[in-house]
Amino acid sequence: MNDDFDFDGKPARPQSRPMQMWDMLSILVLILTACIGAYFVYIFITPNSPFNILPPGGRGVQVPTATATPLQLQATWTASPTVELTPSDTPRPTFTPFFTSTSFSLVPPTKTAKPTSTPKAPFSAGVPTQVESTIIHPDLACNWAGIGGTVVDANNSPVIGTVVVLRGTLNGSTIEQQTVSGINKEYGPSGFEFVLGNTPIDSNKTLYVQLVDQQNIPLSDPVQISTSTDCAKNLVMVRFKKTR
Repeated sequence: MNDDFDFDGKPARPQSRPMQMWDMLSILVLILTACIGAYFVYIFITPNSPFNILPPGGRGVQVPTATATPLQLQATWTASPTVELTPSDTPRPTFTPFFTSTSFSLVPPTKTAKPTSTPKAPFSAGVPTQVESTIIHPDLACNWAGIGGTVVDANNSPVIGTVVVLRGTLNGSTIEQQTVSGINKEYGPSGFEFVLGNTPIDSNKTLYVQLVDQQNIPLSDPVQISTSTDCAKNLVMVRFKKTR
């Protein structure tokens, strides 16, 4: 009790204590906290501030822009005289032939073989004969004109079923007919016939008769036919015979 009062009976004044280290640290922490709070408030208001270490969208890479510097001529430029060239006659280039080696041989050249002849067709025909058609068609007299004949083998036996064609032109018209041996029995077992019209007509080898196979490959050479206006020659007879 006596410590709180002086000798005069008055209460003693409290003595002030010096500021300790913990007090100073507390003050610094308060100041630092206030600064941090102010920084966050500033960043919240201005997010694109350069003081923001994490700006929205990130910091883009800034590419330096190039500035074109125009070329400038010297302050003074004097044109220099040009030298005029005198045109001269330049000779054209000449062609130099290349030397080629000439081959030679000590062996004399052999003779070139002559081409062999094409094998003959298996059938041939004699010379066509002009006769009167009444020997085949007695009832038609001179009102008929045509070509007929037979096809036989090497032993004169009839060959039936061979294709016979008649081609060419007659009186300005194209003729294309086809038959088979053995159809017209009046000429024989292998007889064939082509009717040219109901009137004898004159022609000079503008028609031909020929034997062919099923693929139209010739089995005989073409036999040229001539016709006549003579009623005694209005049938032309052709006989094909197998030769091989």
